Amino acid sequence: MKTRQYLLSLLLYVTYFGISGCTAVQPWERGNLAKPHMALDANALHTSLSQHNYSSREGAAGGNSAEGGGCGCY
Repeated sequence: MKTRQYLLSLLLYVTYFGISGCTAVQPWERGNLAKPHMALDANALHTSLSQHNYSSREGAAGGNSAEGGGCGCY
């Protein structure tokens, strides 16, 4: 019985803190979130080309496309 109360209170705290972390972003604040240094990948094109080259050289599945033969073609 005590374990059940513990789990229920833990679930309540996790839910409370999860909901309190959500907030509405005002239109004038969205510019701060759109800055380049806030992006997960600063240079997406360079990363994509690097992954393509790596998977082509390895001749194996690179995790983002089909297998290659080592020649760069798919």
